[in-house]
This record gives sequence, structure tokens and C-alpha cells, in this order.
Amino acid sequence: MSYQAGQYDVIVVGAGHAGCEAALASARMGCETLLLTINLDMVAFMPCNPSIGGPAKGHVVREIDALGGEMGRNIDKTFIQLRMLNTGKGPAVHALRAQADKFLYQHTMKQTIEDTDRLTLRQGMAEELIVEEGQCVGVRTKTGAEYRAKSIVVTTGTYLRGKVIMGELMYESGPNNQQPSVKLSESLRGLGFELVRFKTGTPPRVHKDTIDFDRTEIQPGDENPKFFSYETEYSGNEQLPCWLTYTSEETHKIINDNLHRAPMFSGQIEGTGPRYCPSIEDKIVRFADKPKHQIFLEPEGKNTSEYYVQGLSTSMPEDVQLAILRSIPGLERVEMMRTGYAIEYDAVVPTQLWPSLETKLVPGLFTAGQINGTSGYEEAAGQGIMAGINAARKALGKDPVVIDRSQGYIGVLIDDLVTKGTSEPYRLLTSRAEYRLLLRHDNADLRLTPLGYEIGLIPQARYERFLRKKALVEQEIERLKATKIRPEEAQRMLEAAGSAPVSNTVDALSLLRRPEIAFAHLEAIAPSPLELTDEMKEQVEIQIKYTGYIEKQLQQVERLAKMEKKRIPEDIDYYDVQGLANEAKHNMSKIRPLSIGQASRISGVTPADLSILLVYLEHYNRVVAARG
Repeated sequence: MSYQAGQYDVIVVGAGHAGCEAALASARMGCETLLLTINLDMVAFMPCNPSIGGPAKGHVVREIDALGGEMGRNIDKTFIQLRMLNTGKGPAVHALRAQADKFLYQHTMKQTIEDTDRLTLRQGMAEELIVEEGQCVGVRTKTGAEYRAKSIVVTTGTYLRGKVIMGELMYESGPNNQQPSVKLSESLRGLGFELVRFKTGTPPRVHKDTIDFDRTEIQPGDENPKFFSYETEYSGNEQLPCWLTYTSEETHKIINDNLHRAPMFSGQIEGTGPRYCPSIEDKIVRFADKPKHQIFLEPEGKNTSEYYVQGLSTSMPEDVQLAILRSIPGLERVEMMRTGYAIEYDAVVPTQLWPSLETKLVPGLFTAGQINGTSGYEEAAGQGIMAGINAARKALGKDPVVIDRSQGYIGVLIDDLVTKGTSEPYRLLTSRAEYRLLLRHDNADLRLTPLGYEIGLIPQARYERFLRKKALVEQEIERLKATKIRPEEAQRMLEAAGSAPVSNTVDALSLLRRPEIAFAHLEAIAPSPLELTDEMKEQVEIQIKYTGYIEKQLQQVERLAKMEKKRIPEDIDYYDVQGLANEAKHNMSKIRPLSIGQASRISGVTPADLSILLVYLEHYNRVVAARG
């Protein structure tokens, strides 16, 4: 028996990392928002690794923060370790990674949600999408409650028909033994959505007091850590170390001897797993020539004895898991607190989405996170904030916002999903971004904060601080350009830095272009009168050192922008376009690209197909204009 339970502007189903960002964005943009979750105790839960960030993923967290999202602020409040990775490489691949206190992380995020105006958090199992006259207008829960809204965002993670697999044991479950969502999956199929079956997994957890840390290598956090959020200036958080060990010959023998009991090799697992985060049994088989693999021991929080065994994701039987653990140096007497497992779940084929993350099949319905075929908390949150923004804008009668590939990793992520699709759980990598020198960890605010301000997620005071930072960086670059340094002034500094001497007066900017000269070197001979923070100095240095490369990428972006501006009408019938290859006709009909730029990235579409399409569009537009 159904009953009317409430009317909202936006409803978000699922309160994982995608759902939290979607709901917060919607409410902060002025929409009455309902966040529905199966279990209030699982808001922003980390069912797998207790960490945020890393290569490409850390960039996404910075971008979420630059737009006005919450993940960066939340991890800055709750980290137990911060490390900047890849510091020996160029700034395009510098990546911040935080170890989280997983329990504090979720409680802090839940508190933020509860304290946010226009946002209602409610426990309930959404089982059916309500569609009227082709539009999604609400959801119906297990108890019969009907909630209605102008936009619905579904962010169900790995809960859709979730099935846990552990050796010969298989049972229906969401992550961490939560209820799975079965009927919502059936509702999506009933509406005509194509679903696929994916798999992910998690390692066992072990008791801290049973680890011999003397046999492992310490991995401390940074002494002077940087933060994810542009708003965080200081943290008094105590940092805890992680620890490194390796698999052994015995580990590999145990796994090889028990492959017949491994579900992924015995045929019990039907879902496709993530290539870039394989199980330990998959690693041993695929990389049989490697004598050992890294294993990181990571604390799950300050007030728990549980340690996460990073690198040991497995669905082996429980007895085999314990034997594997005890074959690893430092874990010979370890006690397992939680068993690792694989989980299969349904995901929506993401080519059924527009770049706004609204579904093509049912207007008013958006999806974000692992339901779209991705893996990782950060990828989920990046989609979540964009789905929340666009669901809110639809409810407010505004056009959607789309971040393009030159603006952010979020743009790369979403464009890859909706244009190319994915045959496995998608993981964002720096190599997927063709403009990665522009999409750096350090400049996410310069790229996206004006957009966050425009859509209403960046408050006025924060925007003014951003404008001041931007102006000071520009002023300092101009000052360095105008500052002349005589050879005798530079000699000692250049010698100390191992740099070649100068024989003539030179401007400070030219000196800073040298790879071995840092901003700190210049400060000794040409101190700035401006009040520059360390972040501003870093920005000045990067912009000056990489100016040539940045200019080249900006020229490439300009060429891409011309293709993106060439819009394709939604009602084009590609089968009417004479000369197009059959594969191009089929794939473009399926994706329905919005621009020539997007069409160029569709699998099977050649430059010849694009030329034919451009000629056809010229004729098409002339005919439409003549009809008036």
C-alpha cells in the first residue's frame, strides 16, 4: 500500500561518496533535497581502502573542492596521514594521498549533511522509480512511501543485486554485509536500461597487536603536509605511519596450490573485475615471473586495532586467506579480524547517459558513481557533485553544466564514460588526460572555482580570497619579469644552486626558468614585497617554468574547442547520412554525440566519417534555416 510521503526538488538515492556530494550540492544551490539511504549508519562509509586521493584521484578531490564540494574538507578534518606522491616527477603527476580515520570520516560527513539547510537525510530502501509521461518524478520505498521530485539522482554503488563471494560461499549482500538493493535493479531493467555485471573486492583486515612491525618498512606521512581543500590552512591531526612488506615464495605457492578454490578461476564469478586493482590471486597468475608483490599495512583509524592489508584483495576461502596472510613477512602470527571478499553488482551501461549524467532514456533521472561502471570513492564523488549540480539546475529550469576534458579530470572521467563506455570497472589514470599539464593538483582552483562561484557553491568571501590569490600570482610574475639582477648579485646564489653563472644583467623571471633554480633561491636576492603564501609561490614557479609547454597545450585546447562548438542536433538520423561507415552509423546512433568533438572520440568513428558528417550538417542546417 503506497502513500504520499513528501515533495522535494531533488531526491538522491544512496548516501555513499557520490550521493553525499550530489545531495550537498543540490541543497547548497537552494533546492529542497531528500537523501535516501538503506542504513543511516553507512553514510559515506569506506567499504574498501581507508584512503582518499592518489594519482588522478587526488586531482579529482581538489577539483571537487574547487567547485565547492565536501570530500576535500572532510578528509582534511579526518586524515591520519598525508603524503604527496610522485614528488620526484613533474607537477602534472604530483598527487596527494590521505590515509583516513574511516569511522571519523563517515561520522563527520554525516554531521555535515545533518547540519545542511534544505537537506533531509532519511533511512529507506528505494525499490521503484516512478515514471509518468516518460519523466522520472519520484521513488517508491519498501514501506510504500512515495517521494516525488523534479529530478532524481541514483547513486547505489555496489548495492544493486549485490552478491558477496568468498571461496565456495556466495550470498546476496551489499558491501560489509549490508542489505542489497534487488528491486531497484529490476525497476531499471523494466524501464529499458541495459545493465552489466561488474565485480570488485576487498582485502582482509588484521589485528594490529598481531603484526611484527620490526619485519616491515615504515611509511611515514609528510612532515609539512599539504591539504586537499583550498580552505584548510592548518591541521593538528596526529599522523600515523603505514608499513610496507612483500609477498613471499610461500605466498605464491599457497595461491597456486589453491587456484581450484578461487571463485574467479572456478567460474563462480560472472562479473568483470577491475584491471588496475586486481586480486592477489589474479596478480600471481598474470605476473608469474614476479617473485614478490608489495603489501601495505594501513591503520583504519585512531580508535581501532584493525589494519587494512592493501594489495591483498581476494575472494579465496577463509582458511586460504589466513594461510596467505601468515606467509607474509611480519604477519607470521597475524590474526584476521575480517575476511576479504569479492562483490558482484549491477551497473548501468554509461553510454546511456548525456554528459550531464542525465539518462537519455528517462528525462529527470540522473545516475552517478559505481552504478555508472566506475571504481573508487573519488571517481564516485566527482560524478556525484556534477549529477547533483545538474539535477538541481534541471529542477530550477536552468541548462546543465558540463566540464570538458581540458578543464578537469572530472571532465575526462565523465566524457570517457558517456562517449566510450567501459567494459570493466573504470579507474581514472593520469594517462587518460591528454591535457594533464593543464590539469594539475596545484591549479584546480584557477580552473574551476569561477564555475563553482557562478553556480552558487562557492561563497562570496571564498571567491574574493581566490581572486586575491590569482591577482597576487599575476603581479608577482610581472614583478619578476621587471626585476633586473646584476651578475655580481646572482653569483653566490647560482653557485649554491649548481647553476651556470651569468655575465650580463638578467631578469629574475629568466633565472627562475632554469630547472635548478627555485623560488626560494630568488627570494634571497630579490625578495617580493607582496604577501605571498607558499601556495602562491608554488603557482608562480610552475607557471614560469612550464610556460612553453602550457602554451602548446592551450593551443591544442583551442583547436578542440572549435570542434566542441560545432553542435550536432539531437534529432539527426545517422542512417540517413550517405557515405558514413556502418560502424560509425551504429555507434553514433547509440551515443548520440552533442558535438563534433564528442563524435571524434567515439570508438569506430574515423576522420573520414567526421568529414562526411560535417558536410551533411552544413546541408542540414541550411535546410532548417530555409524552413525558418
